[in-house]
This record gives sequence, C-alpha cells and structure tokens, in this order.
Amino acid sequence: MDVILLIFIYFLLFFIVGTVIRNNSIVDMGWGIGFVLVAWFVFLLHGPHSLPQIIITGLVSVWGLRLFYHIMKRNLGKPEDFRYAKWREEWGKWLIPRSFLQVYMLQGFFMYIISLSVSLPKDAGDTYSIPLLVTGLVIWIAGFFFEAVGDYQLKVFLADSANRGKIMNRGLWHYTRHPNYFGEATMWWGIFLLALSGGASLLTVLSPLTITGLLLFVSGVPLLEKAMADKPGYAEYAARTSIFVPWFPKKKEE
Repeated sequence: MDVILLIFIYFLLFFIVGTVIRNNSIVDMGWGIGFVLVAWFVFLLHGPHSLPQIIITGLVSVWGLRLFYHIMKRNLGKPEDFRYAKWREEWGKWLIPRSFLQVYMLQGFFMYIISLSVSLPKDAGDTYSIPLLVTGLVIWIAGFFFEAVGDYQLKVFLADSANRGKIMNRGLWHYTRHPNYFGEATMWWGIFLLALSGGASLLTVLSPLTITGLLLFVSGVPLLEKAMADKPGYAEYAARTSIFVPWFPKKKEE
C-alpha cells in the first residue's frame, strides 16, 4: 500500500505540471526516475538488506537515471510528442480527465506491476541463490548494453545531417529494429531473476511479462513501427531485420 500511494502522488504531481504547461510528454521523463524512487523507498523502508536487494537497488538506479537523462535531453524544449499531441486533439473537452487516467494513472499502474521485482521480502536475510544471482546480473548487463548503446548509436546517426532521410541500420540496429526496447525488457528479466535469488515470490514474473508485453504489443514497438511504416526504405529494412530479438539479417533476394 505504501508503494501504491507513493506512485499515485508521484504521477499526480506530473499530471499537474503536464496540465499547466500543456505538455503530457513530461510523463516519459518520469518513467525511469520513478522506478529509482520506488527502489530506494523500498530499500530504506525495509531491512535487513540481502545482497540481491542491494544489487537490484543499484541496477535500477543506474538504469532509471540514465533513461531519465536520455529522455530529458531529447525532449527538453521540444514540442509535445506526436502521440500525446494526437490524443490532445482527439480527446477535446475530455482531455484533462482522460489524460489523468489514460496517461498518468495508467503509467502509475504499470509502474507498480513492473516494480514488483524490486520489492523483495523484508525478511530475506543473508540466504540467496548464487546461480540465479549471477544469471540475473549477466542478463541485466546484456539488456543495459542493448538499451544504452542502441540509444547512443541512434543519437549519433540522427545528429549527422548526411543521414537525413536514411534508415538507421547500423550497429545494433543491424540485428534488431528496436535494440533499446529489447534491452529494456531484457533488463527486467534480469531483475526478476535477481529477485528470485533473494527469495521473492514467483508472482513477480508479472514484472518482466508486463514490460515485455507493453513494449512488444502496446506502447513501444507497434507505435514506432506505425510511425516508420511510410518512410522510404523502411519496408526493405523491416523485411530483413528482426523486429525485437537480435538476429542476423536476412540476405537480400537476388
């Protein structure tokens, strides 16, 4: 209940600010840092702390702060993201209540479900599974690599005026059309295994399942695929490149 109240207040504040400045894009900035807040709230509220919980708190902090900085730098001073601008136009007089429920509170709901892996039993103690801990840590590192490096490679590509109108198909983007989304989902599977190593319930599998489902079928891949569909060369790129899980691209048919 404490975590639910914390998340509610957190997104309520973002809703107030977003409504005042007429830019609901700021909710994206709050996504990563919100998990950092939850992780430290749980860490400071409960004890003693097991090694898995210490590691989880540290990893979530690294991920969340990097994502917050990346999105803030990308969005600061820019117009409202096309998704929110479209909803602003479509919702009309219902903009404020629908924004509150469908943008801010909905993200709060998903944050709570996904953060289940962050909340280990407060009596976890010193007993933990080393194989699960090591496996989870390796998977998290792999996921962080794909998200951070994928974001960086795209940033460099877009900054070069010579690439204007071209499709990003280099580096990690050569093996998956969405390395950053794949990386984010992978990190949460790593966090889940770390949580299990410290005695968390199997129900915490809802955490990685939820973020993977959202990225694959709701807010991540589908929206970006739709936005990119009409760009010249994207159909050819999509035909030979894996949509999510990295794999070697298909050879061009002769």
